Amino acid sequence: MTVLNKKHVGAWALFDFANSVYPAVMTTAVFPVFFITFVVGDEGGVGELWWGRAVSLSALIVAVSSPLLGAVADRGGARKKFMLAYTSVCLVAVAMMSTLDQGMVLRGFLLFVVANVGFESALVFYNAYLPDIAPPERQGWVSGLGFGVGYLGSALGLVMVIPFAGDRIELVWFLVAGFFLVFSLPAFLVLPKDQPTDMSIAQAARWGVTSFRAIVKEVWDLKELRNFLFAFFFYIDGVLTIIVMAGVVATETFGFDQQGTIVLFLIVQMSALVGAFALATPTDRYGPKRVLNGVLGLWIFVGVAAYVIENPTLFYGMAVLAGLGLGSTQAASRAFLSSLVPAGKEAGMFGFYALCGKSSSVIGPLLFGYVTVWADGNQRPAFLTLTGLFMLGLVLLQRVRDPRAAA
Repeated sequence: MTVLNKKHVGAWALFDFANSVYPAVMTTAVFPVFFITFVVGDEGGVGELWWGRAVSLSALIVAVSSPLLGAVADRGGARKKFMLAYTSVCLVAVAMMSTLDQGMVLRGFLLFVVANVGFESALVFYNAYLPDIAPPERQGWVSGLGFGVGYLGSALGLVMVIPFAGDRIELVWFLVAGFFLVFSLPAFLVLPKDQPTDMSIAQAARWGVTSFRAIVKEVWDLKELRNFLFAFFFYIDGVLTIIVMAGVVATETFGFDQQGTIVLFLIVQMSALVGAFALATPTDRYGPKRVLNGVLGLWIFVGVAAYVIENPTLFYGMAVLAGLGLGSTQAASRAFLSSLVPAGKEAGMFGFYALCGKSSSVIGPLLFGYVTVWADGNQRPAFLTLTGLFMLGLVLLQRVRDPRAAA
């Protein structure tokens, strides 16, 4: 039986604090605007299309590779090694973005793809630690703690880069890499060591390739896990698309400048922190399914509001609601999956979690980009497509039985 180890939980949550500077700066508030408007030069939605392609390609790579790599890590006892390797790839690629200049579209595209694959793949192995460091009745709280301190890290990271987001933007990428590196070290030093198995990593890789069909069948045979992943596939597509496109929407649809966009995302991050902490205990008490039902209703409202409102001041209010939804959706989803995972299969099952999240992410950003181009650069119709994803995810979630729901 898993016993809550405060030292392990603290180190694990600190990795969330460390890595959250990456999505805040690199996929949301700063780099997308820099890439679209400066590196590409946005005319008629071309920048959004290149950005959508970069996000979608990196998501596709993670989606295809994560289930296999997760299973290999479980079988070869190499979870921490994989987590360290992918984190290092991300940090190097982010630092190399300091070489980007106007017109370097392909270089910027490739560097982002490499960085994003490193970041998202590392999360597969990081998330897989949750069942090892927290008993089932505390996993909602621990997951919420991780996301809560993660959003704090996002906010502090944004504050850190604000002075350099204009004329000294090349320094932003070094700051992001340094912040991520320093605060991730405790996780690699303190989290449980990889346990040796009867296979080397090379042997586990060969086993994974030859046994992949059996691994997929194992997931398919777990009915509740399978049904949850189907629902997760659709609703997380809407969430992740809003995350990666929000900075561009704030700039181009609502007229925010770079500094205003960063302030907006500080509001989102602090609201997400509140959402993650506020619903952590209810997730354990009432079960993550009930929490997700309510939060998906909130996301549907946000999608419709983004289509309707025109006043930039009201956009701040929508950002607060989106932040509350973001924090609670991610924390409850991670806890829900953790409750459905068989012991000893954590990295492999979280690999399928990443598969669903990232394969759906191929669809959302591309759909958003193409709808925007179809609407002659108007981003509002694209939000209605995201509302449909939330609705479908909510309907499919009703097919999942929550093993921790209160009797």
